[in-house]
Amino acid sequence: MAKKTAHDDLLAPVTLAVGQEELLLDRAVQEVVAAARAADADTDVRDLAPEQLQPGTLAELTSPSLFAERKVVVVRNAQDLSADTVKDVKAYLGAPAEEITLVLLHAGGAKGKALLDAARKAGAREVACPKMTKPADRLAFVRQEFRGTGRSATPEACQALVDAVGSDLRELASAVSQLVADVEGTIDEAVVGRYYTGRAEASSFTVADRAVEGRAAEALEALRWSLATGVAPVLITSALAQGVRAIGKLSSARGGRPADLARELGMPPWKIDRVRQQMRGWTPDGVAVALRAVAEADAGVKGGGDDPEYALEKAVVVIARAARSRGRG
Repeated sequence: MAKKTAHDDLLAPVTLAVGQEELLLDRAVQEVVAAARAADADTDVRDLAPEQLQPGTLAELTSPSLFAERKVVVVRNAQDLSADTVKDVKAYLGAPAEEITLVLLHAGGAKGKALLDAARKAGAREVACPKMTKPADRLAFVRQEFRGTGRSATPEACQALVDAVGSDLRELASAVSQLVADVEGTIDEAVVGRYYTGRAEASSFTVADRAVEGRAAEALEALRWSLATGVAPVLITSALAQGVRAIGKLSSARGGRPADLARELGMPPWKIDRVRQQMRGWTPDGVAVALRAVAEADAGVKGGGDDPEYALEKAVVVIARAARSRGRG
């Protein structure tokens, strides 16, 4: 979710949105535009790509108007502005015009850093819009989306939604909106399952769950469905690795309450309960065998083998057998 500075006046002369998460960048713009139009319904909004902001253009856009209208000027991909245009923007930052809000969208990083530094030095309101690459970040995003609507969703429901919908924040936000609009009361895992059954069954995490539970046939069915619906093989090996590692972590941890183990192992308490149920047939040797199988599958899907699908099927079968290693031979 976007993070804002303490200086959070939406109508500040300059807003700097930094990051590469498109949904969060768009929301940063929408918030400013909404605030401006709440102050003046006739606010003029100019949304510009770098090539549209030529030397002199900003001065034209921010020059005084006969009608003293409020204006929002949005500059996307500001890191790609030409050197001459950057000079114009820096000059403007030193003396911003009244009734005008400049919104600079910048990817962050080294490119265009001089402009980034100048905007910060000028006291721009800043909104962080980092790319959400970690599952934990996307899970936190979904929780925040539900909280923002004033609705309650269980931890299991939030995780199921992330598993089912995937990594696209727009799709996750849309899914939350749909559930909130259609469902009354607390949203739980069963509700998410009803709405997203096809996608949930095609989820890489469903493949992993069935495999570590020793349910080979169901895991293979979920695997084939996942591949048929376009799930990337690397996501499946990642999910398998997470599932097996969770078994290994919990099996080697000292006993305790889920909350204590959650802090120790870096898992949410509800996941501790789920992994406890999944680990009943596992042995340390089984975990080692499964981890080797995941490593081989990972190499296979990343170019080390001729058939990624076969590499995944083999790993799933080995993991499912390892899940039933306790009590065998």
